[in-house]
Amino acid sequence: MKVDSIVDYVTINIDGQDVDVPKGTNIIEAVKRVRKGKEVPHYCYHPKLSIAGNCRMCMVEMGMPMRDRATGEAILDEDGVQKIGWMPKPTIGCATNAAPGMHIRTSSDMVKESRNGVTEFLLINHPLDCPICDQAGECRLQEFSAEHGRGYSRFIEDKNVKPKRTKLGPRVTLDDERCILCSRCIRFSKEIADDDVLGFVDRGTYSTLTCYPGKELANNYSLNTVDICPVGALTSTDFRFKMRVWFLKRTQSICTESSVGANTEIWSREGKIYRITPRRNDAVNDTWMTDSGRALFKAVEEGDRLTHYTIDGVHKTSAETVVAAAELLKAGKVAIVGSAQSSVEEQFYCKAIAERSDASVALVSHIGEADGILLSEDRTPNLRGALVNGLINTLPSQDLSEVAKQIESGAVDTLLVIHEDVTMLGISAELLKKVKVIYIGLLANDVSEGAAIVIPSLSVFEKDGSFVNQSFRLQRFKAAIPGPRGVVSDFMVLEHIAEALADEKIPSGSIDAAWEFIAQGVSQFADDLRWTRIPEEGIELDPSEFLDLAFVETKNLKYDPVAFKEAQAATAEA
Repeated sequence: MKVDSIVDYVTINIDGQDVDVPKGTNIIEAVKRVRKGKEVPHYCYHPKLSIAGNCRMCMVEMGMPMRDRATGEAILDEDGVQKIGWMPKPTIGCATNAAPGMHIRTSSDMVKESRNGVTEFLLINHPLDCPICDQAGECRLQEFSAEHGRGYSRFIEDKNVKPKRTKLGPRVTLDDERCILCSRCIRFSKEIADDDVLGFVDRGTYSTLTCYPGKELANNYSLNTVDICPVGALTSTDFRFKMRVWFLKRTQSICTESSVGANTEIWSREGKIYRITPRRNDAVNDTWMTDSGRALFKAVEEGDRLTHYTIDGVHKTSAETVVAAAELLKAGKVAIVGSAQSSVEEQFYCKAIAERSDASVALVSHIGEADGILLSEDRTPNLRGALVNGLINTLPSQDLSEVAKQIESGAVDTLLVIHEDVTMLGISAELLKKVKVIYIGLLANDVSEGAAIVIPSLSVFEKDGSFVNQSFRLQRFKAAIPGPRGVVSDFMVLEHIAEALADEKIPSGSIDAAWEFIAQGVSQFADDLRWTRIPEEGIELDPSEFLDLAFVETKNLKYDPVAFKEAQAATAEA
């Protein structure tokens, strides 16, 4: 609401209805804004790309109030209403911005005839691949052909034959016969991915999409071209021919590859993930995500998964393991190696365990090379969550040398490790033998091999939770598939251990029940905030107390550290 109050609005008339839209809004977006669920059909237009005007599908009738050229006075009809001067031919909605007094017709006979004609031309050389096309079920050409097509073809000549199954790169396969020359993929590669490798060659109906000589579509955002392709021309080599989209369940999630926290959708069926695609959030990732982020689920499927609770190598129930872990922690001399991969809920109860066992807490930073788009230097999704929770009050170091010194000196007898392979972070396997290790993790490693207690974890695809991203935006994710049989959600295990340490009654274990305690215990959260009440776009938290910390992230698509600090400072002054 605060943003809308400073935006200039203009009044236009759409199909006889006066509406106010922000100045500069094109007709496609104006219709979306005014009529929920209704849109002007289009192929080449994309809200996050430049205007091309290739497809001509978004034709509308446009008119302006008539005025006398000599006097400038309004020309009125017999009823005293100002006349509208309609353009003799339709105009494209994507390149027509709303202007004061503009009148638009989106479903007149002229508009319908134009769309029907465009559809017929697009289908002249289009193959009848719908029964085998991966895009079937989410194909714009399929949808608009049903609405604006003839239902039969008047074309009796032979269709043009173009290349099929062309490998544009390691992850994208092209079927050129299906391409309608919308140029979305070309504009994305140039404007967003900054990898100008695609273009059209030849002319007319022989035009073909291809890579420039000696180049391929191999950047880490190549699969976004598949997402935005309105037809089945560009397909994911990995997902190709694997599953019909109408069989798949869609679940909202968050990418854990880095602190960007790109919004995603998990597509699954019967407990198996088939693909991950980006979900639009204009404040976080627009409508894009990395190719590497889409493949994260494969590491879980292919890894050596922990599936059993064990005490000294013997399988136990989760309840028995919780009791044993609490007894070890009660003995004192405890150090905790937490994780910025853990959710807000897990970190909250990790802090409770630390307080109740008088333990020191260490986190480790995971730094990688950024790309300036949607892959940041911080390769964890929830470092800010650990700060907001109070689990840590400064940025983590790059190794665990301090914890190693504590173990060496005998100051630590019990080590609770969450997700991290500490043998790769400065604590050798030999040194680990000096302490009792409680390991909570997803995959087997050297730490789990020697741990006294092993507690299997769920992946981000198998549990509910929330993260705080690089811009201090609280975002939630949902379980898409079930975890291994008998494995309890991480936050519930930590919650039970924390309460066993204080000899308190164990609550119901639902995530909203946990949030009753979290909201009360974290000053950044409203008292009535619950996990189910976190909106799809997330909640902006107050980062003011953390602005002096030297976060590693540099400028990327939706985050500029300098501008972010300046904006927060201006907000504080106001």
